[in-house]
Amino acid sequence: MERVFNFSPGPAMLPVEVLEIAQRDMLSWGNSGMSVMEMSHRGKEFDSIIQKAESDLRTLLAIPGNYKVLFLQGGASTQFAMVPLNLMANYKKAHYVKTGLWAKKAIAEASRYGAVNVAASSEDKTFSYIPELKSEMFTPDADYVHITSNNTIYGTKFTDIPDVNGLPLVSDMSSCILSEVFDVKDYALIYAGAQKNIGPAGLTIVIIREDLVGKEMDITPTMLKYSIHTGEGSLYNTPPTYAIYIAGLVFDWLVKNGGVAAMEAKNRQKAAVLYDYLDHSAMFKPTVKGKDRSLMNIPFVTGNEELDKKFISEAAKKGLMGLKGHRSVGGMRASIYNAFPAEGVKSLVGFMKQFEAENA
Repeated sequence: MERVFNFSPGPAMLPVEVLEIAQRDMLSWGNSGMSVMEMSHRGKEFDSIIQKAESDLRTLLAIPGNYKVLFLQGGASTQFAMVPLNLMANYKKAHYVKTGLWAKKAIAEASRYGAVNVAASSEDKTFSYIPELKSEMFTPDADYVHITSNNTIYGTKFTDIPDVNGLPLVSDMSSCILSEVFDVKDYALIYAGAQKNIGPAGLTIVIIREDLVGKEMDITPTMLKYSIHTGEGSLYNTPPTYAIYIAGLVFDWLVKNGGVAAMEAKNRQKAAVLYDYLDHSAMFKPTVKGKDRSLMNIPFVTGNEELDKKFISEAAKKGLMGLKGHRSVGGMRASIYNAFPAEGVKSLVGFMKQFEAENA
């Protein structure tokens, strides 16, 4: 069967080259005589897989030596609890910037363990922009500042690193990690669910500065302590081995194809094609304008719910899948992560032009 263009916000498309390697290795990884899914996570075969995955990720993001890399379970949602449980060490307080549904969930979870100050919010306009942030918003009586770098549902992203007054900066990068160049040193902790730009669901990446490890609250469950996982090299318990293997293949694919800088250039070109059409269309309108536009998630609407439904239905018949927008925004959303091909964006725009002409 011919593959479709999957615009889903996650789980998302994987590079075909990666899927072909995984297909080849399904019954036997190398000369091991067994699938990665059958391997002991403590065996030499899997050790080579996880070590290479970490090495390639460090290369791709230029991760400094004083940062630990963790391969964990639980998705970004578990990090909503792990971050405060491990970092609310001194003041039992943190500043959060509310820019979408996932930021709201992170705020709600952190509020269970300490005081949360919502320093700024864009909820007044359905999270269609990133609020202006000033250093004085982030008072020193807090343990960290939390942002969501890219907002999957609403199609916004931080284009500038906020001045957080010297506090540790934490970011949820689930839907933008590896999509454009950034400096890891600007952050104290980064976390990301894998199912958008890295690999299959079930794996979460955490990049944490060493000085923040080992300060967890007494009530922190063992499995939610960063110190436990850093001390065991992500092998305290059985990790999501197959998801780590696929992530490693994706990292290798990125390294061989020019790294993050080359991927950013491609992502900007893909996004520009769709934004350019949306900015000039009489029927379709983007929900985000200006510098806060995401490169990864592009919501758009017609303003007519029935027309939106018709578009989504007819697009699916053309192999353009996963375009339904989140209920809080409505309309459509095109998620065009790293592995999404440029031809898919061109096909979408071509169909949009045809649909607009036929339904004007």
